[in-house]
Amino acid sequence: MRTALWALVALLGCDRGHPREGTPTPSTPLPPATATAPATACSITPIPLRYPAPKRLVAIGDLHGDLAATRAALRTAGAIDDKDTWIGGELVVVQTGDVLDRGDDEQAIFDLLFSLEAQAKAAGGAVLLLIGNHELMNAAGDFRYVTRGGAHDFGDRRVAALAPGGVYAKKIAMHNVIAIVGDTVFAHGGVIGEFATQVDEVNRGARCWLDGQAGGPDAQPPVVASEDSPVWTRAAGMPTGDCAALAASLKTLGVKRMVVGHTVQESGINAICDDTVWRIDVGLAKLYGGPIEVLELTSDAAPKVLRGMRI
Repeated sequence: MRTALWALVALLGCDRGHPREGTPTPSTPLPPATATAPATACSITPIPLRYPAPKRLVAIGDLHGDLAATRAALRTAGAIDDKDTWIGGELVVVQTGDVLDRGDDEQAIFDLLFSLEAQAKAAGGAVLLLIGNHELMNAAGDFRYVTRGGAHDFGDRRVAALAPGGVYAKKIAMHNVIAIVGDTVFAHGGVIGEFATQVDEVNRGARCWLDGQAGGPDAQPPVVASEDSPVWTRAAGMPTGDCAALAASLKTLGVKRMVVGHTVQESGINAICDDTVWRIDVGLAKLYGGPIEVLELTSDAAPKVLRGMRI
């Protein structure tokens, strides 16, 4: 199984020759602004879109298979101690997707985050994990960005574990693509255009597919493939951003700011559009070698960048 999967990875190729760019594209792009159709036959357990504003919230960007960087980010946030135990109390942590690909520790990161979800809930806090494009790519059988070590993950059963209905796909399906916490919307790539009016459909479509209730790897919902979707758009991540379109989305969603990952920021965490859009993918994974930075949002102060050290 290891040899066969790694051969598949090598055949499909990857972008590791461009470590600071890392711009995968949907394998079967649909026309722009095509939203996700409702999964009417799906019986997946609903989860909230909106959460009340906590006293303190920390957002963490793309992790890409680097467990040490994940731990460093969580410690910088004040979420865990050196034994991976939750110490955040009522802290809310939002991780904006892309746990998978480009690193060797993917399963270990998911297992840690799933454990912290339960620990945080018991303490009155929360860990909100979002779905990124790389989670959906793996479910679709797109392994272009799997490392040699990652190909051995998930008990040598990566394909079965991450395909729709697989053990880890079903765990990922217990999370949304888009979440709104207080006055802030979070998504991997951002929410723009018609997708701002169909956030429930986006969340449910991706979740039902991952759960195995909406077809196999070839039955990708538009949120996987559309270049404007909340996991693929770079409207919020490029140097200037499409501020007019992003402002329209914020108005539609009834929030004051948006927080996104997906596009590596050479300058670290930064904001555009009069500080209404924050970009938190700093390339903290080993492949990129970026800084350990997380974004802190509190009820009584402006957003703040917290900086940590690699473990």
